[in-house]
Amino acid sequence: MTISEKIKHALEVDGVAILPPMDVFESIAILKEANIYVNCAMLDPWYNKGFGGELPTSEYDDFITRLLNQTGEISDLMYLWGFPEIIGPYVRYAPSGFYMAAWLTWYYKNCPSVIRGWRSSQNACLQFMRKGHKLHPEHFLSDEQKEKFESGKMRFVPGPPSVIEAPLIIGFVGKKERTGHPSQKPEIVFDKLLLMANQKGDIVFDPMAGSGTTAACAKKHGMKSIVCDMNEDYIQMIEKRMGVSRIEL
Repeated sequence: MTISEKIKHALEVDGVAILPPMDVFESIAILKEANIYVNCAMLDPWYNKGFGGELPTSEYDDFITRLLNQTGEISDLMYLWGFPEIIGPYVRYAPSGFYMAAWLTWYYKNCPSVIRGWRSSQNACLQFMRKGHKLHPEHFLSDEQKEKFESGKMRFVPGPPSVIEAPLIIGFVGKKERTGHPSQKPEIVFDKLLLMANQKGDIVFDPMAGSGTTAACAKKHGMKSIVCDMNEDYIQMIEKRMGVSRIEL
């Protein structure tokens, strides 16, 4: 089987294709060469602050530019995560044919109390969309609103708020979904992002998947996912979480 056939077979059988450990740009190149196009990409790189190490600002800028430009070649919508003070400048980094559609915030009250000064209680997420691409706010309607929407009686479809409140997975919080990853995000946050961006059957790509939250949420909502990480330990976490083995390339 070709690489393209292996990925498509895994998506058909398991709903998720877990790639072997590799660099983010290598995984993007594999999808390009296999002519696999995805509806949405979740980009959650290290934030150039604290865990994951730091690069000079100019080098990190170059990394983000390359990440957005290359991912934009295989996807219609991209979510880019980061701390607000790190990610702020990238609102102007939309690739050609895309625009920055929304600044989303994940807000958590249970932030660590060992930090002097302002305690970080938020992560930012920039949503970049290809011009003409549509979102799906109808996924957040009440039953009554859905009836109006389906009968064509709704003048406009109200979307969810751009601030998502959910606690950090620390202590006893999020015990059922915890994997041991040092910076795992709660599923409820990714649930909303994926539902806004996708419909059932759509493919989501996460090349820095960490513990596999994107894959878990995609499966929950009837979507398919292609996930990867350069860390072997994290690939094993994803395999255990999803009950699926990586594909062999």
